[in-house]
Amino acid sequence: MTTSFSGTVETGCVPRPEAPVAGTDGVLVLDLAQRCLSADTVLAHLFDLDANALQGRALADTALPKPLIAVLAEAADAAIAAGSVRRARVSIDEGEGARSRSRSFTILALPGGTGGADTVSLIVSPYSPAGLASASAEGQAAQADDRTAHLRAEAALFMRDHVLGVVSHDLRGPLNAIHSWGYVLERKVDTTDTAAQRALGGIRSGVEQQVKLIEQLIDTTRAETRTLPLDRAPLALRRLMEESVRQARASLASARHVMLHVESALVEEQISADGERLAQALWLMLAFATEASAADSKVMLSGLADGGAFSAVVTFTVSQKALLDPELPHVLETFARTQAMLPREAARIAWVLALCKRVAEAHGGTFEHDDFTDGAPVALRFRVPLSAA
Repeated sequence: MTTSFSGTVETGCVPRPEAPVAGTDGVLVLDLAQRCLSADTVLAHLFDLDANALQGRALADTALPKPLIAVLAEAADAAIAAGSVRRARVSIDEGEGARSRSRSFTILALPGGTGGADTVSLIVSPYSPAGLASASAEGQAAQADDRTAHLRAEAALFMRDHVLGVVSHDLRGPLNAIHSWGYVLERKVDTTDTAAQRALGGIRSGVEQQVKLIEQLIDTTRAETRTLPLDRAPLALRRLMEESVRQARASLASARHVMLHVESALVEEQISADGERLAQALWLMLAFATEASAADSKVMLSGLADGGAFSAVVTFTVSQKALLDPELPHVLETFARTQAMLPREAARIAWVLALCKRVAEAHGGTFEHDDFTDGAPVALRFRVPLSAA
C-alpha cells in the first residue's frame, strides 16, 4: 500500500457541525493524547473495520491504513495547536496488479467538536480527484468570465464618456457661432425695432440654456473618467503582454478560432505604471482585433522598449463581416463595432477604443490606429513612457 498526501495541513473556514455528518462522511473522535473515543459506522464501513474495535485504542495502534493514520494525526495536532479548523487530503493505493485501486479522502479536523472541549473530531470524506479537478476548472472559468465582464464594463464606461465628450465639443461649436452672430446682428438691427430685439434676445437666451444643459448633463456625467488617477508600481513588460494575450484568448479568441501571438525581445524590462490600466488597454486592443478578424487568422502583439518608452502594437487584417456578424461571439457593443467602420473625422479614434487613448494619455503617452478598411492590414499603436515624468 502506498500513499500521497498534501504536505501542508490547510486552514479551514467552515462552521463546526453540531452533529456527525451523515451519508458517506465518517467521523472519528480523539482525545488530546490521540486515543480513539468513538468512531461511527460510516468510518468503519469505509475501511472494513469494526467500529467497536477502534474505541479506546491509540490512533497509531488501530487497523486503519497507516498513511491515513499519519495524516489524521498531523491534522489533529494542527487543529488543537491552532484552536481552529484544519483540512488535509490523502490518497491511498491498495492491492496489486489488476486488483489494485486508489482511494482519496479529504479530512476536516474540528477541535472541541462533538466529543467535548478536550477532543478533536476528524471527518473523513471520500472524494474524486477528477471531480475536484473539474470543479477547479469550473472555478477558473468563472474567474475568467468575471474578469472579462469587468474589462467590458471598463471599456463601455470610457467609450460612453468619450462619446459624451465628442457630443459636447460638437454642440458647443455651432452654439458659440450662433451666439456670436447674435451679437453681430444686434449691432446691425435697428434698436427701436422691439420685435427684432426680442427675437435676438430669445436666440441668445436659447443658446445659453443649451450650453448650461451641456455643462450640467454631459460634462458632469463624463467627469468620472476626465481625470484618471494612476497607481504606479514596477511592472514586468513581458508578463504584462503575455497575461493580456491569455485573457483576450479566454475572453473571445478561442471561441472565434483567432490565433493570438506575442512577438517581442523583451525579457526582464520593467515599466513604472498602473499595471491594471495598462492591462485593460492591451486587452481592449487585442479584443477589438479579435472581433475584427476572420476565423483562423492571426493577431500579433509586438512590444518594444526603446527611447525611454514602451510601445505595444497590435496588427491584424480587418474583416468587416466578422466584426459585424450577429451570429458570432462578441465582447464589444454592436453599435461600437459598427461605428468603428465609419469614416473618421480628422484624427479621431474609434469610440470603442477610447479607454486605450485615455490610459495612454494619463501616463503621458499616445494611442492611435489606422483606418479600418475591410480586407486591409491595420495596426493599433499604444506608447507610454517607461517612468513617470
